[in-house]
Amino acid sequence: MRKKWLLLPLILLVVVALVAPSHHHTRSAKAQDTFKVAVVMPSASNDLAFSQSMFDALTAIDAEMGDSFEFVFQEGTFVVDDAAVALREWASSGEYNLIIAHGSQYGAIIEELAPEFPDVSFAWGTDVDTFGYDNVFAYEAASDQGGFVNGVLAALLTKSDVIGVVGPIEVGDAKLYVDGFKAGVAWVNPEIAVNVNYIQSFSDVALASEAAQAHIANGADVLTGSAQMVVGAVGVAKETGNVLWFGQQSNQTELAPEIVVANQVYHWEIVLKDIISQIQSGTLGGTSYTLTLANGGLVIEYNDAYALSGFDKFVADAAIQGIIDGTVTYTLE
Repeated sequence: MRKKWLLLPLILLVVVALVAPSHHHTRSAKAQDTFKVAVVMPSASNDLAFSQSMFDALTAIDAEMGDSFEFVFQEGTFVVDDAAVALREWASSGEYNLIIAHGSQYGAIIEELAPEFPDVSFAWGTDVDTFGYDNVFAYEAASDQGGFVNGVLAALLTKSDVIGVVGPIEVGDAKLYVDGFKAGVAWVNPEIAVNVNYIQSFSDVALASEAAQAHIANGADVLTGSAQMVVGAVGVAKETGNVLWFGQQSNQTELAPEIVVANQVYHWEIVLKDIISQIQSGTLGGTSYTLTLANGGLVIEYNDAYALSGFDKFVADAAIQGIIDGTVTYTLE
């Protein structure tokens, strides 16, 4: 009887040994079936601008794919060297199906990492350059299109015929948006003054506030801008009470629902869905994408709380359709 009790620990060890491999295999299979994404973004994931546009897209994908999708992110990574550390660690880990560098300042890092990790798929934007690598996707937004529509509405709504634009740095989708906005205003009335102030920063809220104050002092009754620093400009417009705002990149209505008229919103999930499909079929990169009004990557989201007239909305919708079907054309500076 005593010998049987001595054998019990050995029997338990054998049972554990037989069960453990099966359990381990199940976990590995689940990990392989889960599409994993890691992303660095320059500002907060709730900035109501550039970074949030990507965060919202990933959240939408997550809701659609459920347990078969996971993502991690490092926000507020405006310093390129900090982003480089995170991107390299993720690539070295081998855990992620896709690594995204959401910011044009990260291009040089991707160009360096891609040949070093040829089995890792990278994506970055906003740009269309894949650097000739088969494991790099690139993406951008034709932000001039929604900028044009916002400009059309701004021209219809201004009473002073003076409009102010608070821009960050004159590059990328920010410049495209501003130039498209100016073209939209001119399409309605070329006599309207559109004053543009690039504050040379994507994140300086105080400078954006000062720029908005200067525009209003010069007679502007409509404002717009691009990048995460615009929360400062929206705040100034809200305090004034009679200055309208047009959003860009993300829906900014919640900042001031009484003055926000409409927003051009980036829906990066249009790009992400195709990238995920390509990777799952064995293609790690080599494709560039552009968000447009036609493919649904750019959407004009009206603020239902703002009483936009039927005529003004009709003109804006006509501009959207005209851009999509090619009957509305314009020239950018």
